[in-house]
Amino acid sequence: MTHQQFKRTRSVWALTLGAALACTAAYAADKTARSDAQARYQQERAACMKGQTNESRHDCLYEAQSAFDEARRGVLGDGMNPSYDANQKARCEPLRSEEHDACVARMNGQGTVSGSVGQGGIYRELVTTEPATEQPAAVQPDPQPAPAAGSMQGAPKD
Repeated sequence: MTHQQFKRTRSVWALTLGAALACTAAYAADKTARSDAQARYQQERAACMKGQTNESRHDCLYEAQSAFDEARRGVLGDGMNPSYDANQKARCEPLRSEEHDACVARMNGQGTVSGSVGQGGIYRELVTTEPATEQPAAVQPDPQPAPAAGSMQGAPKD
């Protein structure tokens, strides 16, 4: 075998080994995704059966099964929704500087969150404490003394 043939054979083996490793990694990732989807389905189904959702049991089970089917086909996202995150940040855009910063902080999970969609809305609150600034005491003008009793102010003098 010539040196050129040896180099070519070695390259083919390296490519084959790389492809085999990639397939193994993809298979493992696919198996993990399927097991994650199965676990998520079991959690959603349990919540449906306990009545912990805002929909009827029938609708809840139907949605859980549909989501599981989509996940098995590989067309369901991983729960991270970039458009949802972008929408959260877009809500803060029209606000002024300090209000914008507080809004982004609330959207990033700082502060407290209460309510739910089923209750009519989600309320996010972030309380910040700022030290009071000292205001200089306002200078009050001296009041005019009141005229003395019995004096004839403005009367012509004799």
